[in-house]
Amino acid sequence: MPALLSGSMRGRLALACLALLAGCAAPAPLPSDAPALTLPRQLHVQREQAGTQRDFFLVIQADGAALHFSLLDPLGVPLARQHLQAGQWHADGLLPPNAEARVLFAATLFALTPDAELTRHYPAAGQRGAQRWLPGHWRSSLDRRLLLLDMGKGLTYRVAPLADGAALP
Repeated sequence: MPALLSGSMRGRLALACLALLAGCAAPAPLPSDAPALTLPRQLHVQREQAGTQRDFFLVIQADGAALHFSLLDPLGVPLARQHLQAGQWHADGLLPPNAEARVLFAATLFALTPDAELTRHYPAAGQRGAQRWLPGHWRSSLDRRLLLLDMGKGLTYRVAPLADGAALP
């Protein structure tokens, strides 16, 4: 009886399964309840990796006990929409899941969490001045007008408010 999969096909299938499991191994940490943020927030996001930049808009809104995150392209076309409620992501609308956007949402929420609430929502977090880090996940640096997110592996985001004179903290 012939084998269903050749050796090279089995190897590729095993690698694909390992990649999927690795992506599930360390999900982005989320607070069980929403930190006290000034909402809504309308943010300009610049993604940079390997010398390539892309621009997006990120909107964060309160929706009852949940937080609503929307990522839009420069023309206003939705790329990702998610609700964060009770520490879990929930789809909003018919857009397919966007794992990279969820990580961006989680890192932005971490960086915008007020200092007084940081250790309650993220017990493993470290902070020194305007810099924060969550071991195994990301680093952030915040001033009044610019948030820098270092996601590792050469991926960074520059996040700034859309409104003139608006501050991030």
